[in-house]
Amino acid sequence: MRIAVVGAGGVGGGYGAVLAKGGADVTFIARGAHLVAIRSEGLRLESARGDIHLSPTRATDDPAAVGPVDIVLFCVKQWDVESAGAAIKPMVGPGTAVVPLQNGIDASDRLLPILGEAAVLGGVATISATIAAPGVIRQTGTGMRLVFGELDGRRSPRAEAFAALCAASGIDGVLSTSIHTDLWLKFILLASNAGIMALTRLPVGKLRDDPDIAPLFAAAYEEVAAVGRAAGVALPEDAVERTLAFTRNAPAGLIASMAVDLLRGNRIELPWLSGKVVELGRRHGVATPLHAFMYATLKPYTMGTPA
Repeated sequence: MRIAVVGAGGVGGGYGAVLAKGGADVTFIARGAHLVAIRSEGLRLESARGDIHLSPTRATDDPAAVGPVDIVLFCVKQWDVESAGAAIKPMVGPGTAVVPLQNGIDASDRLLPILGEAAVLGGVATISATIAAPGVIRQTGTGMRLVFGELDGRRSPRAEAFAALCAASGIDGVLSTSIHTDLWLKFILLASNAGIMALTRLPVGKLRDDPDIAPLFAAAYEEVAAVGRAAGVALPEDAVERTLAFTRNAPAGLIASMAVDLLRGNRIELPWLSGKVVELGRRHGVATPLHAFMYATLKPYTMGTPA
């Protein structure tokens, strides 16, 4: 199976390395010093699951040089969705499945007018990993789950084939027939944790047991769940409790990627996380005071550390 990983950061680099080790023909679309390092020294994944060193590694900054593939793992940052979606058109053939793995809930919707309904699936990544150095991905913990599915709920042959490849590679791949619900279950967690960890600049292990901070997690989760239900999303009754259970049991060193970007002085995905919660809350008449606070206080850092 030919796979292109668009955006070889913590998410794309992590999944791509495991799939390549499992026998898939993987090409990484990267840029800058990271691309130079991958080309010259290969791609390294440092993980408690076991380290991987792919060398040589297929890597390029030109999607047109790759040609049509079976699967595109679309792992760019939110602000690059439209431009990267247009750039990958040469890799999208009649049967290609594009699986967006952005933080947030609207990447698939934004790709549909660019790539067409036949190409776009929904996807949810559960992995904590970041670029530790050019050419090096470092994973926190051992979890590597990938939920994906056709937007209309079909169990298509291409999705089933990809699920089989994930299983053979050691990824917890889940073919979902309700991907919109799965996206929102992740959004409850991610939008909230990203805001809380970015504000505190700390990983979850420093926050979840603090009696003054711990209640913020539940409150933030409740806000997102309420917005989702008002928007018509079929969320399970125990959605918030499931999310709290994940947070209680997550590796202590886990820190949201938005918090990592903030600490590095980089642009952050705030408008698509707490900002989206606030936007949808206003649209559907749901109060979101905690997310509104997180959005307002982090807003000056949206484009990176203020000058």
